[in-house]
Amino acid sequence: MARAHILAALALFPLACGAQPAETPALTVPRVSRPPKLADFLTGEPREAELIVTDFRQMDPGDGDPVSRPTTAFLSYDDRNLYVAFIAKDDPKLIRSRVAKRKQILTDDRVTINIDTFHDHRHAYWFDVNAHAIQFDGVTTDGYGDDFSWEGLWYAEAKIVDDGYVVLIVVPFRTLRFPDTPKQQWGVMLGRFISRNNEFSMWPYITRRKLPQFVTQFGHLNGLENISPGRNVQFIPYGLFSASRYLDRPAEVTPRMVTEKDFRGGIDGKLVIKDALTLDMTLNPDFSQVESDEPQVTVNQRFEVFFPERRPFFIENASYFSTPQNLFFSRRIADPEFGGRLTGRLGRWGIGVLAADDRAAGRLVPSTDPRFGTRAKDAVLSLQRDFSTDSHVRLFATDRELGPGYNRVASLDARLHLQRDFFFTGQAVASLTRAGAGSRDSGESYYAHLARTARDVQYYSSYTDRSPAFRADLGFIPRTDMREFKNRLGYKWWPEKSALVNFGPAVIVSRNWNYSGQTQDWEAALEWSMELTRLTRFTYSRGELFELYRGLPFRKSASYYIFGTEWFKWLAVQGTFSHGGAINYYPAAGHAPFLGNFRDVSLDVTLRPTARLRLDERYIHSRLATRGHFPAAPAGAPIFNNHIVRSKANYQFTRELSLRAIVDYNAVLPNASLVSLERAKRIGYDLLLTYLLHPGTAVYAGYTDIYENLLFNPARPPYLALGCPPSLNTGRQLFLKVSYLFRF
Repeated sequence: MARAHILAALALFPLACGAQPAETPALTVPRVSRPPKLADFLTGEPREAELIVTDFRQMDPGDGDPVSRPTTAFLSYDDRNLYVAFIAKDDPKLIRSRVAKRKQILTDDRVTINIDTFHDHRHAYWFDVNAHAIQFDGVTTDGYGDDFSWEGLWYAEAKIVDDGYVVLIVVPFRTLRFPDTPKQQWGVMLGRFISRNNEFSMWPYITRRKLPQFVTQFGHLNGLENISPGRNVQFIPYGLFSASRYLDRPAEVTPRMVTEKDFRGGIDGKLVIKDALTLDMTLNPDFSQVESDEPQVTVNQRFEVFFPERRPFFIENASYFSTPQNLFFSRRIADPEFGGRLTGRLGRWGIGVLAADDRAAGRLVPSTDPRFGTRAKDAVLSLQRDFSTDSHVRLFATDRELGPGYNRVASLDARLHLQRDFFFTGQAVASLTRAGAGSRDSGESYYAHLARTARDVQYYSSYTDRSPAFRADLGFIPRTDMREFKNRLGYKWWPEKSALVNFGPAVIVSRNWNYSGQTQDWEAALEWSMELTRLTRFTYSRGELFELYRGLPFRKSASYYIFGTEWFKWLAVQGTFSHGGAINYYPAAGHAPFLGNFRDVSLDVTLRPTARLRLDERYIHSRLATRGHFPAAPAGAPIFNNHIVRSKANYQFTRELSLRAIVDYNAVLPNASLVSLERAKRIGYDLLLTYLLHPGTAVYAGYTDIYENLLFNPARPPYLALGCPPSLNTGRQLFLKVSYLFRF
């Protein structure tokens, strides 16, 4: 059945199209002998001839309307850099801009240049700058969206003036990858965000009616001649010193308090080959994680909870290793000693190769296992061939080996632009697994997705088929033994010249069977959403659901409310509320899984009392209560309550220097007669002083302190007992991390 769906979809290959529009606007950028300065645009000093762009058009909220505030861009270049200046007219009192950490300006007023250096009409770098010269960069790929992980070395200046703000962006050519030819033709988009209006205006005119073709709509940038990134070799040595004291509680010996001092040092190297490929090599790589994970509810979850990657080696160019089904989740490589990676483009070919070891894998198996103490060997390969302007075929493979055991995965996926702006994505995957010296198991997984995203109509249908024996040890595949259809159809109206930006309904329908033909899940839901100016939005949905768990059928319903606003530039509020039926997945002994009433609440409040200070408060409450009478509890009695609180303060002294403080509290309060959870309370304190000159050159000084509701008596089994307040210190660490970028 799955093969038939994949083959039928691939039979649509001859319909693939997506040709570039016949008439694409073009710009010719002049070469200058004197680099422009920000002061030139503040004082009106005469400059050499520059390319001037003024015809900015809205994508949101008005489709093609002129930008609401006068905006002018100036472009020029020399042997080393591309220069882009913006004069953005506005009332200074209305400008939303903060002195923030790099990349934390997503809701600020800002300007941007996007550059498609290979002119393949699908990939582009972006460089955003707010009115305080805070930078935000990344890459975007049509059909896959934005990748925030890429970080380049470039420069920006900005100043707020009486009638708006002025920005100068300097992009060194050695920061970019582009073809080795005397004359370049790039794709280009210039843009401006005005947050209070939910406004995004661009040159050239780009419309949602053609999405997800975004880079495809860029204009031509001509005039770049005899430029080269030149020699581009980078080395980033780093040193990390830490002093730790923690409670070690292995299963086989008595818990004990351990004090450790550790110094780690290493070096990361980067070599650019033929202006297009990047070879990353590392000796004792820096795989530490400085930023903490955002809090999530992990209690009573049937499937694994996803935590995004934060380690520098893995997040840069992560898009090269992304597939429709997540076959590579880099957090699976927990404690590597060596790592290497090759990424980049050669013409229409995209290449990604990664290899690393993992010392943690041998510590997770029992001490009696012959693999105990060994390390895993991990490898990933991605080879993509682009054709037309927005379609591709890709071969992807992963291999994880531990002792005589292994897990090998091979995948072929394709993305096709069909007629009437439909996009099809298909993937076929096979896995081969050998556990130790045991027998081998093989499995298969198939995926198909058909979508059309326009300004008014949003539609997709997807089909996922995974056999029970399928495994992807390096991926994030929370569920197998499934055949699932998902469908969503939505419509949006866009009123003109109204505080109501857009609104409309959507319907969602899905059904999932296992390989035995049993229905495992189904859902039918209606959704209503609306978006207003000042980044205000509201969504309500109501769904009827069915779930089969441990052979027991459960029929349930649920309602969801989502609200967010930044009506005032000093205040942002986001909240969710949901309630309905939910399964107690882990009942106490003597009970089968049963249906209860859940109530989930989350509230995020961000205060910006000054341009440099940011205060974030987050509260998450998850509750499950009985729906009927039980011998140990009446109807409505709590099964568990989970409270998560995070208070975070960040003060940005300068663009480079910041101090962040976090207080985390997590309490799991179960009814032990109904649910198999342990009562737990945990409070943590986290301080981080950061000096980030630019990506690669940074100093981090941090302190972490964790307390739990435990009583520890090393002389009396079971040694650990539950206490009431979280008063036992179970982890404390002080660390200093320094890295420096040498670029030749």
